[in-house]
Amino acid sequence: MQEKRKKLEIIGVSGAPGSFSEEAARHYAHQAGIHTYRLSFLVTVENVLSALEKGEITLGVFPVMNSIGGIVLETVHAMSKHNFSVKKIFQIEIHQNLLVRKGVIPGHINRITSHDQALKQCSQYLKRMWPKVKIDEYEDTAKAAEDLAAGTLPDTTAVIASRAAAHLYKLDILEPSIQDLKDNQTTFIAART
Repeated sequence: MQEKRKKLEIIGVSGAPGSFSEEAARHYAHQAGIHTYRLSFLVTVENVLSALEKGEITLGVFPVMNSIGGIVLETVHAMSKHNFSVKKIFQIEIHQNLLVRKGVIPGHINRITSHDQALKQCSQYLKRMWPKVKIDEYEDTAKAAEDLAAGTLPDTTAVIASRAAAHLYKLDILEPSIQDLKDNQTTFIAART
């Protein structure tokens, strides 16, 4: 059943611009026949569910599980604290990419950062290809890309994020599709109050 609304939908996304959650929100809006919407980039699932409860957004989209990385723990913790209704559960294909600032070569990288889920999805790749590089977590894949591009993170850092984030923040894709399995699916929830 298609969801047609005349009023503006405000869709809260658990990510920054260029995130997989943005891709999922746009996918859901298209599939549901929602043509009039604005995205609100809330970075965390906690922020999305809080905004949904307060009526600041009309719909929330966030990941709950990945075929490689398993349950998204951030989501489980946030869901346990908020009241909402599941409108739809759906999947999108995820391709993780290793991004760097323009001109950075592999030998200059001493740190790789991304969201915990992205790191899990690429754990074997990271062990195999980057055994001596420091690996640490960031609050969001696209936020890491944004902060690398802005100079908040040093040039010697690489981030794992989407192709959309690479284009949006003008970063180079050092290596595409680095997830451990080719068929990498993330399950998302579209939620309402």
